[in-house]
Amino acid sequence: MTISKPVTVVIPVYNDVHALKEAVPRVLQTLSCIASEFELIIAEDASTDGSAELAATFARESPQVIHQHRDERLGRGSALSRAASIARGDIFCYFDVDMATDISHLEELLGRITEGYDLATGSRLLPESKIIRSCSREIKSRGYNLLVRLILKSTLSDHQCGFKAFRTEVLRDLLQETCDTHWFWDTEILVRAQHKGLRIAEIPVIWTEGQETTVRSGDIWKMGRAILRLWWQLHVS
Repeated sequence: MTISKPVTVVIPVYNDVHALKEAVPRVLQTLSCIASEFELIIAEDASTDGSAELAATFARESPQVIHQHRDERLGRGSALSRAASIARGDIFCYFDVDMATDISHLEELLGRITEGYDLATGSRLLPESKIIRSCSREIKSRGYNLLVRLILKSTLSDHQCGFKAFRTEVLRDLLQETCDTHWFWDTEILVRAQHKGLRIAEIPVIWTEGQETTVRSGDIWKMGRAILRLWWQLHVS
């Protein structure tokens, strides 16, 4: 299947120079096989490890690559929101630079949007999914997603898998109400989409934990507080 609609793919980057070096060629090759028209935005958020210079090189070498740089780190969610504001594709897709989710799922993810879904998201917690990660991270992930389902009444199994696609106009509408600028951004988008009655497809994925992650313990506590804040916004404000 060839995706006929223009596609914007975004890779959020913060001090990920080694992963970025491997990811961009793979993404370009994959997109050239499944999409008739596409662009790749490297949403680089004030990196200091050479990621900015590498992203600039990729942009010079390929007309399909756009380097979105910021001098001040404002958060992953903020970088994705900014990318959405300049995206030219009818379909907006993003995934993590460490390629933890097998890129073989990209065609299916984008295909769900062409089938009529407003949003499609990968899930590491569906029965058909195959994941490799540490026991501690598995417990934290399942606990977090359980809280989201219980408190925010989500019907999805996994909210933080960094492998999502949207109809671009739908995402821009959701972003008018979205408040978070970092890791909770993914969850907030999904919950707000459900409250609006949008059509969401959740697909099982093959997922392998990367050697490095920029999610810290402090981020986990912040996301816990963000769950309660979003509940308040949806039910009281």
